[in-house]
Amino acid sequence: MNIPSNFKYTKDHEWIRVEGEFAYIGITDFAQGELGDIVYLEIETIGETLAKEEVFGTIEAVKTVSDLFMPVSGEILEMNELLADAAELVNKDPFEKGWLIRIKIANSSELDDLLSADQYEAMISE
Repeated sequence: MNIPSNFKYTKDHEWIRVEGEFAYIGITDFAQGELGDIVYLEIETIGETLAKEEVFGTIEAVKTVSDLFMPVSGEILEMNELLADAAELVNKDPFEKGWLIRIKIANSSELDDLLSADQYEAMISE
């Protein structure tokens, strides 16, 4: 299972890759495996500023629909347009081509509350 060490993780199986004051957010390799074949994403919060742990959208797989949670507070700047026609990219490449949203981070101190790759790996191995 792929767990990049330069990302931070949540207990809800989202990841965040920070680039200065901006960040990319997606779901982990573990999460996409548990969900199964992803068929649709609904993210209607573009342009909104949401608090940490607020729902920013939903992800639909063949067998379930799950909420997507913000790892940190921030303004949602864009959704990955590639996913509109190819939601399965989240299954194939969850950390690169399958990112979900890009945000402007509102409070970078919230990053300190997230899990490291080692902590996340320990959590899913329990």
